Amino acid sequence: MTQITLALSKGRIFEETLPLLAAAGITPSESPESSRKLIIGTNRPEVRLIIVRASDVPTYVQHGAADLGIAGKDVLLEHGGDGLYQPVDLNIAKCRMMVATPVGFDYEGAVRRGARLRVATKYVQTARLHFAAKGVHVDLIKLYGSMELAPLVGLADVIVDLVSTGGTLKANNLVAVEEICPISSRLVVNQAALKLKHGEIQPIIDAFRAASGV
Repeated sequence: MTQITLALSKGRIFEETLPLLAAAGITPSESPESSRKLIIGTNRPEVRLIIVRASDVPTYVQHGAADLGIAGKDVLLEHGGDGLYQPVDLNIAKCRMMVATPVGFDYEGAVRRGARLRVATKYVQTARLHFAAKGVHVDLIKLYGSMELAPLVGLADVIVDLVSTGGTLKANNLVAVEEICPISSRLVVNQAALKLKHGEIQPIIDAFRAASGV
């Protein structure tokens, strides 16, 4: 029996993936939210799920520890996507990668003047490419959480972060001033696994594609 391993992360992506798994005839044996297990079986003995950090999904798939995975475009942009086949935009976990500033900060003016901006972000690679394309000089400050705090305490002029409703920005007197790109989650596949296990993996890809309306 050929084993198929699918890498997922907890939270919103997992919840929004459940209907896609169901469309592929896959039902997890338990929820990762209530289980401490990192490897979860399914109703199909040849298919198992591994639960990893969202930012680690592309790495597990790239190195063949997982055959497939589901990762946000934000994670894939940072990872670079080397060695990964990305056949389907699943249209789940949608949000936007945005530049945000304190209310009243003249972002357009700063860009026009060629000011050097201090940018706090978890998405260093994405921010670097965005500002380089605009010809804006930046000092990048890598943070792992609570980006909104950085401008409030003088650590940064602006932040680059994911924005869904904008509620957190508003609560912290920040405003989104520029969209970098729309974000959604993608199915990613190990290229070697797709060749070696094509008969098992292609039907899963097809089912995900059909269920996501692509």
